[in-house]
Amino acid sequence: MDIFLQQVINGLTLGCVYAVVALGYTMVYGIIQLINFAHGEVVMIGCMVAFSVIVAIAPSGMPPLVVVAIGVACAVPVCMAVGYAVEKVAYRPLRKAPRLAPLITAIGMSIILQHLALLVWSRNIIAFPQIIPLKVYNVAGADISNVQVVIVITSILMMAGLVALIYRTRIGIAMRATSQNAQVAGLMGVDIDRVISFTFVIGSALGAVAGVMVGTYYGVAHYQMGFLLGLKAFSAAVLGGIGNIPGAVLGGVLMGLIEALGAGYVGDWTNVCVLDAFLPGFHDVCQRAPESSLFGSNYKDVYAFIVLILVLVFRPQGLLGERVGDRA
Repeated sequence: MDIFLQQVINGLTLGCVYAVVALGYTMVYGIIQLINFAHGEVVMIGCMVAFSVIVAIAPSGMPPLVVVAIGVACAVPVCMAVGYAVEKVAYRPLRKAPRLAPLITAIGMSIILQHLALLVWSRNIIAFPQIIPLKVYNVAGADISNVQVVIVITSILMMAGLVALIYRTRIGIAMRATSQNAQVAGLMGVDIDRVISFTFVIGSALGAVAGVMVGTYYGVAHYQMGFLLGLKAFSAAVLGGIGNIPGAVLGGVLMGLIEALGAGYVGDWTNVCVLDAFLPGFHDVCQRAPESSLFGSNYKDVYAFIVLILVLVFRPQGLLGERVGDRA
């Protein structure tokens, strides 16, 4: 039971990160039916910017939480600017083009942002400074750290804030109207371009915070870290129902739990490198589970995607998605 509870705690922590990132995918798709494959790179940029700021001001002697808060405060506007620029330059001109064109452009923007980060921060794995003293609490035989508690609480607050924004503000009403029918919303006085840009900006801000959480929790960053993280978050959005806000949250949490429980109960899981969750191909930097453990933790990515495939086979619209007809 203590192993089960420990894996549930780890899965919830990871699932909250997936959920926050998945919200960026699902909001953009809900508004313009575009899969923004560059969103994972926006998360990576947020992590890298926060790293640079934290390293620069950590020796100043300020309290650790203040240092991290300053890092977040710098990463968020940078990612918001990147998200706005990507939508303005790469996606807006192709809004009325065939769907394949913006899809290819999104993949191209992902590659461009990834290599820009490579030029700025190099290809080396970057170690985050451990400025926050780690405190571990024992709950019913399972360990939970103060960083995990902060990640879960911060994620819940951000998701609650996003729901309040969408359902309790004028811009949220405009977003929902645009999602229902952009042409009719435009006739009713909604500035469609402004709403779409705002959606990208808000999603990028959430991604920036998620990037800081990943860097702080795992202690590492890399210019390729956004690829697999973004892929899993997108899969979480599809699992819950793409375009559905509660579905993105549910899908993210389920992805984290499936991955953690699969790693904990199938095969040897004790010596698996945490980098594998976000940095594929870097197994050699730490101890690995035995090669003979074919279904061990080194293959934990498989479990979540198998469940995703099964859900899509039997319920293609996702767990909370609704089957709708094509728009006229």
